[in-house]
Amino acid sequence: MTTIAERARELTVSREPFVHATVVRTQDPTSARPGDAAVIRSDGSIEGFVGGVCAESSVRAAALDTLRDGTALLLRVLPDGTPPFPEAPGARVVVNPCHSGGAIEVFLRPMLPPPALRVVGDTPISAAVATLAAFLDFDVVTSDEDAGCTAVVVAGLGRGEQEAIRAALDAGVGFVALVASGRRGAVVLDELELTDAERARVHSPAGLDIGACTPQEIALSIMSEVVRAIRVDGLAPSSGAPAARPQQAVDPVCGMTVLVGSETPHARVDGQDFWFCCAGCLASYTAA
Repeated sequence: MTTIAERARELTVSREPFVHATVVRTQDPTSARPGDAAVIRSDGSIEGFVGGVCAESSVRAAALDTLRDGTALLLRVLPDGTPPFPEAPGARVVVNPCHSGGAIEVFLRPMLPPPALRVVGDTPISAAVATLAAFLDFDVVTSDEDAGCTAVVVAGLGRGEQEAIRAALDAGVGFVALVASGRRGAVVLDELELTDAERARVHSPAGLDIGACTPQEIALSIMSEVVRAIRVDGLAPSSGAPAARPQQAVDPVCGMTVLVGSETPHARVDGQDFWFCCAGCLASYTAA
């Protein structure tokens, strides 16, 4: 049986974003215990155990928020009308009226894959870029595969440039850096007959203007521009569209936010759809 730690490693290796959830504190009565853990994937599915259905629904919804902003979160799932845990600055409190009476705290840690960068060329500049990118915790791609890359740096200095640029653009890479002078770079790009949208994704001359001269300094200027594109401009990987965020609904009985899925309790009343956190809320609503 695969453990949560093993599953987390598998998802990390496959570069799939997920949230690692760990129960850090409980207050009886609750089915969860400190140390219980789960992984929540970007489609809202969960593997592992962090409590019953009410707690799990709150964890899944909060986990998707952490994937969106990349910030870890301490989630406090409290029952209605019982003494709360001591205040925890920065924590999110969720009150679940349908909770069995206990309370839990769950630490949610989003695990986002590092940006992938492919370097094209066998030159001192390409070697310096690869070294600096690895130091900056980029995943330096050594294969010819551009899919999934956040950026591609073309540093062949005249060798294979047009083919590399075309392949990166066709793979959907949002940032392609061409190491060339302004004059030569313009000639290379003109010959490619790029659309305006494609041309906007190619950066030439590559890098910020810092007066760089050596391969190491040029690498610094290029990686500075890449980092700025990621941190400031929101540059994202090219690995297709992210998983669609699951639909959310509010349980009309207890007021809890639930993720809508094939297993979510559901009723259609007077032509309107309602979803519930558990079978008990569904039964209560339909009996009214």
